[in-house]
Amino acid sequence: HSIHTWLWLSGMDGVRWAFRCGSWVPTRPEWTLAARCVQQEEKERIAQFVFAKDAKSAMAGRLLIRKLVCEKMGFAWDGFRLERTARGKPFLPQTSSTHGVTHWNFNVSHQGDYAVLAAEPGRQVGVDVMKTSRPGSSSVQEFFRIMNRQFTDLEWMNIRKAGSDWDQLDMFYRHWV
Repeated sequence: HSIHTWLWLSGMDGVRWAFRCGSWVPTRPEWTLAARCVQQEEKERIAQFVFAKDAKSAMAGRLLIRKLVCEKMGFAWDGFRLERTARGKPFLPQTSSTHGVTHWNFNVSHQGDYAVLAAEPGRQVGVDVMKTSRPGSSSVQEFFRIMNRQFTDLEWMNIRKAGSDWDQLDMFYRHWV
């Protein structure tokens, strides 16, 4: 399929992958195949999305995780089960089948046209992706008022000194992710 939609940024150990979901238009058989590659509870989570584009991004994120476990840890696509933390973050549990295999910490995010994954062996990692756009029906300053508790005073000072409302919003999203 369209390999040009993948962004590969791999360091010595870690990986940073991005998949451009916006250009992925799976046929019914392709979607069925993708659904067969993820666990039942993941299919159920994906089915809860109201909009098809969000379900597609979520599916891409789940497939990125499975690709990571297969390529970097050497498991068959159906040779492992992912679990979730209390906060909902997927992880590969330590079991007898993973004993002796380097543990990879990974994180996935999806929004807009992209699903992204960051992973590191033996180190904590996080990733977030955010489509920068003007807030719904409120002004930028009203949006900031609503989001006030999300940042420290110093972070808000950096956001507000960025210039125009659009520049401030861009700085807000930079801090957010």
